[in-house]
Amino acid sequence: MPSSTGTLSEDTRPELTDGSTERQTLESFLDVNRATVIYKATGLSDEDAAKQLLPSLTTVSGLIRHLADVERSWFRDDLAGEKDVPTRWSDEDRDGEFRVTADDSLADIIADYEKACAESRSVAANFELDDRGVNNNAVTLRWILAHMIEETARHCGHIDILREMLDGATGE
Repeated sequence: MPSSTGTLSEDTRPELTDGSTERQTLESFLDVNRATVIYKATGLSDEDAAKQLLPSLTTVSGLIRHLADVERSWFRDDLAGEKDVPTRWSDEDRDGEFRVTADDSLADIIADYEKACAESRSVAANFELDDRGVNNNAVTLRWILAHMIEETARHCGHIDILREMLDGATGE
């Protein structure tokens, strides 16, 4: 099994926009955080990405799977009101998205996360910032974007620390 690189890949993350509008600012910060998730994970071996370094199920692969599920839940389910949105967690297994096996590749997990982010962007394009969720009327698109910035940034920090513990790679 290939080992992790010990270095971060080329930084191709997007630049933040100038914040001309509130929406551009929110979407820009979220997209930079999304790209940082991928940037911090790229270069890890499948084995290292799935390695548990903590007493919990927290792994790099598990965090990225969790973020894919969260993207789909907030944008497709809560905001757009889609039915049967796929998720790996359930009432019976609240940590389902964090469970990673030897058969799970980091590349596939990242590809699924990128797909979930693209789905979220597509859904969001159909709503205004003040529009309320179809399945969750308590939130607006503005609230979902702000929450996703917080959620993604928090898990970027987790991934950053795990990456340093796994192979010593550090950087912005």
